[in-house]
Amino acid sequence: MTVAPPRPATRLAGVDVARGVALLGMMAVHVFPEHRADGSTSWVHLVAGGRAAALFAVLAGVGLALLTRRQEPGLRRSVAARAGCVAVVGLLLGGLDSGLAVILAYYGVLFLVALPLLRLGARALGLLAAGVAVVAPVLSFLLRPHLPPRLPGNPSVLTLVEHPGRLLLTLLVTGYYPVLCWTAYLCAGLAAGRLDLSSRVVQVRLALGGAVLAGAATAASAVLLVAGRPRILALTPSADVAGNQFGNVPTTTPWWLAVVAPHASTPPDLLHTTGTSLLVLGLSLLVAPLLGRGARWLAAVGAMTLTLYAVHVLVVASTDGRSPLLLWGGQVLAFAVFAVAWLRVFDRGPLETVVATLSRR
Repeated sequence: MTVAPPRPATRLAGVDVARGVALLGMMAVHVFPEHRADGSTSWVHLVAGGRAAALFAVLAGVGLALLTRRQEPGLRRSVAARAGCVAVVGLLLGGLDSGLAVILAYYGVLFLVALPLLRLGARALGLLAAGVAVVAPVLSFLLRPHLPPRLPGNPSVLTLVEHPGRLLLTLLVTGYYPVLCWTAYLCAGLAAGRLDLSSRVVQVRLALGGAVLAGAATAASAVLLVAGRPRILALTPSADVAGNQFGNVPTTTPWWLAVVAPHASTPPDLLHTTGTSLLVLGLSLLVAPLLGRGARWLAAVGAMTLTLYAVHVLVVASTDGRSPLLLWGGQVLAFAVFAVAWLRVFDRGPLETVVATLSRR
């Protein structure tokens, strides 16, 4: 979840629009069922499953890059303070019975991982993102058979007190959003944020490059799985190769590393979802100025995603049996009205203001 930087006059509405798209997509994945009555995957999960969360992570990197363009004294301490604040919010939300995989504690760790990367340029960060996307899943595949299973449920204050070691392993390697692999998204976002995002040429290149990367990763996976799928199914007959992998693929055969599926954290999956994230970012930057006021509500939602994500988790935890469309649509409408009204008076959302204030101090 990106903690949005201050709102100067030159703030790019397209970045906030992309954040808004990510939040609405993630909310839809949380609310709508994964499968239809006939067992097929619902269109919401076909479109947003895994991709919305990856977009959040990439935009976290973009936000950090924009926030740290000026290397001011105390910058790393400020980022570390933001990391702690976001992690605390995540641990508190993780204690609720929401049924959601809350991402914020993982985000806090990602922000800490970013600290030694803040001085790198776009080229170095792009190469690092590619390297992490290829190497980290293999390292995770080799490590996980020798590690304890991840903690059940979400990271929370209780798990921090009772099982700090296993909590750290869950956040870094075995969890739903494993930082070891998701650092690829962070690096890609930092690299994108180092570019001149106000340039139309850069915007077009992000969109086209993202589309090519996403398509190439999917094609490579399809070619590899011609040989790999029979092997996977021979060892795991009930496996759903295309279904949600909940953070990590099984370790029964290395062919699992060729899979593209939601939350698979494999090289093709990380590259594909990085590509779709850059595509959405590029398109959002291109389209936002053309829409003008028509994009204002979505940009307002995207400017306070930390606050609205926390409210979304609270809403889902307190409701049961509601129509998915009504639950999602009602939140979208309420969030849009609230965000537009709030940002007419204040520069940041409520939680964003708290985090920014604490990080400055």
